[in-house]
Amino acid sequence: MKKLFLCPAFIALALSGCSVGQTEYSRTAMQHVDMSVTGIPTILGLGTLGSSIPLTPEYSLTAAHVAKYAVQRVKAYHPYCDLAIIYHKNDAKTLAKFRNSDIGDSIKMYGYSFISALPVESTGTNLARTAIRNNWNKSPCMAMASNAGVVQGMSGGGVYNRDETLGGVIVGYTDAIKNGRSGKIILKDVSLYIPYRDFKDWLQTNIGQAPTRGA
Repeated sequence: MKKLFLCPAFIALALSGCSVGQTEYSRTAMQHVDMSVTGIPTILGLGTLGSSIPLTPEYSLTAAHVAKYAVQRVKAYHPYCDLAIIYHKNDAKTLAKFRNSDIGDSIKMYGYSFISALPVESTGTNLARTAIRNNWNKSPCMAMASNAGVVQGMSGGGVYNRDETLGGVIVGYTDAIKNGRSGKIILKDVSLYIPYRDFKDWLQTNIGQAPTRGA
């Protein structure tokens, strides 16, 4: 598959809609992510919950827009991407192992649905690297667009590679990515996540070590 890189200078992005793609109930999701209850509605809709990923026995990883309103204390926010580390007690058996993925790779997404408050999953393929600009993502933040389904509440959930390693953190979805100059739609109905390669250094700096079992 030809790799597609969407230049930050030419992409206009807006999160919209209630969901994209298909998701289904998943008991497996409970082994990979936790529910993160928020005190007020999130920016992605009327839900009052998000998702988080066990990181170490003391910390979990989630989206910054989830962490800001979550009941857990925040240890660190990413300087320009929609990511945060929160304090959370985790079982050592559930901790994530990380690996970078590429455009064209198959992925699986896990999180919690704000509609049902149940764990859900979706499957898809990495489509393109793209800039993402909103209140939570600023230059030089880059995201991966995929055709895996996302519903509100999955923000902060995990994106897993075929070998069950963690490849990134879900931050949202959009019904269209447009060329900022021409207005031409380049991709439609895509989910968005921050790839591990783009927050690896920040993660290691803020937890004081490489992630447990991390690659």
